[in-house]
Amino acid sequence: MTGQKRFIGFGFGPIQAGLFLYEAQASGRFGALTVAEIDADLVALLREAGGVCTLNFAGPTGVRRARVGPIEILNPRVAADRALLVERTAEADEAATAVPSVAFYEGPEGSIAWTLAQGLARRARPEPLFVYTAENNNYAAEILREKVAACAADAAGKAEFLNTVIGKMSGVVSGGEQVRALGLAPIREGADRAFLVEEFNRILVSRPGRPGRALEVFAEKGDLIPFEEAKLFGHNAAHALLAYLCRALDLEYIADAPRVPGLLPFVRDAFILESGTALIRKHEGIDPLFTPDGYAAYADDLLARMTMPSLSDAVARVGRDPDRKLGFDDRLIGTLRLCLGLGSEGARFAFGAAAAYAWKDAAATADTDIYRELTRMWGREDERLAQPLRAAWRRFNEWRERGRPDLTRCWNEVR
Repeated sequence: MTGQKRFIGFGFGPIQAGLFLYEAQASGRFGALTVAEIDADLVALLREAGGVCTLNFAGPTGVRRARVGPIEILNPRVAADRALLVERTAEADEAATAVPSVAFYEGPEGSIAWTLAQGLARRARPEPLFVYTAENNNYAAEILREKVAACAADAAGKAEFLNTVIGKMSGVVSGGEQVRALGLAPIREGADRAFLVEEFNRILVSRPGRPGRALEVFAEKGDLIPFEEAKLFGHNAAHALLAYLCRALDLEYIADAPRVPGLLPFVRDAFILESGTALIRKHEGIDPLFTPDGYAAYADDLLARMTMPSLSDAVARVGRDPDRKLGFDDRLIGTLRLCLGLGSEGARFAFGAAAAYAWKDAAATADTDIYRELTRMWGREDERLAQPLRAAWRRFNEWRERGRPDLTRCWNEVR
């Protein structure tokens, strides 16, 4: 690395390593990479490798390997590392948070908000620190700014906090046997885990108020909300729908879906006719994405990428945590509510919610009132959802009783 700029990441996983740190290195503008990570084993692993991490990039023709580093990895739970993280933050040009949720921002000394606040408070240079927030929350940047300001009132003004839309699929493959079976390179030789990420890197970020961003590979948008909704109610919703139907069909990998007659056409119809119709009505004229041709191209590209054999995406990984994914504002119920509010019925996504509920509660029977069970989970009611969810539960159980026939043909026959 020959650049003069410094990049610092918070959380060391596939997105941090395979997107932010990798693109920072590839830009040629960053000469120093630092990452904060609380997993002591992972810290030791990377240090033993001299700070160099091996990545696996999945594409249409297979998997390619690449290296990123050397990376300075520091554990904020260790006092000496914590002090050095504050120094690195004060010196950094750009930063990224890539942790499980915005709930990880705040905490005791050494938390992300605390570290940013301490580093920014010491910052003497006039240029802002550009902070990308990769958590799956439409207001992650605003939340982080608020948490930083709570730690040090004047610190937040020294940074530009940016939301992101990251349509890049990734995962950690754990267990040496599984890593070898998939033909992947571990993080370092002899390690029992590997980072597998898509080659895709068309990432959107909110437009900062001040110039100077060096990671120019990311495209700026004045208003990210329409694109975040396309990600949640399009990409995430269709991915979850596909995963829960794969589970109902006893498939192990998402890449197995194309061999099941009627499965991908069903998900494509949900993506375009339900989610697409609603989002185009809501955001028409904002961007070519929100047109019939633009949204169909978006759906077809994503479905092809989701089912790439090289991605080795397990149904269990994509569908994990069905309680969260059945949340009132999340990808399945949130998409159904969006559709109902904009005149697009969302019946296929309701069917996906039924499949997700069957995963969540294996003891549920055809007589289970899915709407009542979900309202208990949500802690609220929405009577608009009662009929479509109950109808979907009935149809899902009938489909299973019939031996799970071609879903698209079955759906069209009933209608």
